[in-house]
Order: sequence, then structure tokens, then C-alpha cells
Amino acid sequence: MLRSRSTTLLVLPLWFTLFSIAPLLAYGQAADQGPAPNSPSSASAQSSSQPPKPAQGGQPPAPVAEPIPANAERMSRQTRFEIIRDFETQLVYSRAMFPMNTKGLRLRGDEISPNGEELRQALAIWGPAIKPGDPAHISLVQVKDDHIHFEINGGPVRRQKWYKHVQISGARGSTVTPGKDEPQNNPHGSFVDVYFAKYVPEMTAQQLRALLFPVLDFNARNKEQAYLDTVPPKAKEAIQAHRVLVGMNQEMVLHSKGKPPRKVRERDGEQQYEEWIYGETPADVDFVRIVGDEVVRVETIKVSGEKIVRTEKEIVLPTLDKDKDKEAKKEQEAHPGNHPTMRRPGEDPIEETKPADGSAPRPLPPPPPDLPQPPGGPGEIVGTR
Repeated sequence: MLRSRSTTLLVLPLWFTLFSIAPLLAYGQAADQGPAPNSPSSASAQSSSQPPKPAQGGQPPAPVAEPIPANAERMSRQTRFEIIRDFETQLVYSRAMFPMNTKGLRLRGDEISPNGEELRQALAIWGPAIKPGDPAHISLVQVKDDHIHFEINGGPVRRQKWYKHVQISGARGSTVTPGKDEPQNNPHGSFVDVYFAKYVPEMTAQQLRALLFPVLDFNARNKEQAYLDTVPPKAKEAIQAHRVLVGMNQEMVLHSKGKPPRKVRERDGEQQYEEWIYGETPADVDFVRIVGDEVVRVETIKVSGEKIVRTEKEIVLPTLDKDKDKEAKKEQEAHPGNHPTMRRPGEDPIEETKPADGSAPRPLPPPPPDLPQPPGGPGEIVGTR
């Protein structure tokens, strides 16, 4: 009898514990399974978990920011300090072509200048300072009256250090400039100016990033992603699949296949081309023919011996006008700019006049013979009578 009573006393607490834990276990299982598919909570959870969709055409979405009001006040002093502190020394990726010149780029809304023919001539004469996809370092930020000035990679003009303006005079009057013996680097940076209608308005850092998105990418994780976001969707798919399309440029081929193990330079008549060879037997071998900066022929030899040749253009890219580039280079050669010369400002170069009969011009007379130098130095008495 005592044994049955003790057994009952031990079993009753166990039952009470099980009944109290069961609802908690059921609630935990329901939470793990998630809400019902058709419930409002499930719809809100799905919408919040989905990442933002990219923009149309395969391009990345622009940074989300509220538009700047048209009647916004002038930027305050405190906001200027915050903008400079936020953007200076940032590492971003370029989305545009910056020419290597002292003009840089100007940005008004979504319009970039110089563009079109003016940009092509600047690139043909001076060359590119920063290409799309290249890492860019914001080295200086200046808030002007109606625009914000961003210097990229040190800017086009090299700035001297503060200690180079200091001169130390010695006891004997000798002057020493610290850091004078340092090598003068040739800067290859550029800049972009963001212009506004009247004055620089009050804005946040996120709003300014949205304005700079046509030329600078603040969200790219690496150089490859930044470059792929600037090419057409068809070229982007081919690069990601490591394929070469007829019509690509050299930069696209390098991103798609890497540096070629072998290069062969040949000539077909008067046309000179390069053959980039990828792969070795017994694997597939690709022969990519490049004329100038464009892929004109892709030949693939399979392991089975099958040969596949593609010559029709598969992608169309904006190319530079070669004739106009030659004219721009000739104009640059005709006006050399700051090249050293012995002529005075405004003086025309001396041209040799040819005789009327068309014969060769007469040779210049020989220089006069060197006169004998008197003995002694200046101010010295040579002799007296």
C-alpha cells in the first residue's frame, strides 16, 4: 500500500510537467515552419526577404535616395564638413571614361560632358586617365558656389607638400628648401564637377552618391563587378561564360579569357593584326584575331578536329572615328602647345623661299671664321709702349 502511494506521488509531477511543455513545443514547431503560404504575414515576410531587383538592361540599380527638393536651402557649413569627411579618401570604382587632361568631366543630372565627338577627340589626343571598372581614389573634395569638385587619383595637377614652401636661411645667407630633391611625379589623375542650378543645396551623403552614380560606383565589391556593370548585357553574359564574341574590344577579351599565353603578329596584305591563342592540344584551342582594338575573327578547333570560324559581328560597340582621330592628332602636331621654341610670342615661323624656276633653294652662306682671341683676360693690360 505504501509502495502504490509513493508511485502515484512520483507520477503526478511528471504529468503536470508534460502538459505544461506541450503547448510550448507546438508553438515552436509552428514558428519554425513559418506562416501559412496565403497569410498576410507570409506575404510581408517574402517581400522583405527578397533582394531589390536590378534595373532593366542588366545594369545595377542606382542608389536609393530621396530627391533633392527644388526649394532646398544652401548647404550649411556643418553639412560641408560632413560631406568632405564622408567622401575624401574613399575607394570607389569608375563607371565612365576619364580623359587624361586638365578638363576632367562635368556632371549635370544624368548628362556627362564632354561626351560624343568631344570626348573621343580628347581620348585620342591625351589618352584615358581612368577606364570603366578601374578603382578610383577620391583624393580631394571642394564645395564651391554652384558645384562640388571631386579630384580622382590625385587630380590632373600635382600639388606640392606644405613643407616644400618652407625656406630655411643659414648664417651665410644660403637658402635650403626641405624636400627639394624629391622626384617630381607625373600625375595621371582627373576630376569630376557636379553642377547645380543656382547653388549647392542642402543634401545628404546618400543623395550625393546617387548624383555621382553615372560616373562613380560606391557599391561595387571588386573591379570585375564594377566593369561588368558598364558593358552591354550580351557582352556581360559572354564574359561570365568565358566566351569571346566578334566585335568585342581587347578589354572585354581580357576579362573573358584572361591574358593570352601566346600572341602572334601577322599581316594580311596591308592590314596588320594580332592573333591571341588560348588553349593547347588535346583541349580546344581558340584563335582570336584582333585588328586595332576590335575582334574581327574567332576560330575554334575542337578536340575532334572540327573547325568553327565566326567572322560576322555579334556585338556592336561604339568605336572611335579613325579619320577624325587622325585629324585631331595632325591638329595637335600643328599646334604643339608648350613645346620649347626660339620664336617670340606671335612671331611666325621662318619659311624657306624657293626660286621662281622651281630649283632647289640656295644653300646658306658658311659662318664667318673664328677671330683670334686677344691674349689676356678682360681688363688686363696686354702691353705698353
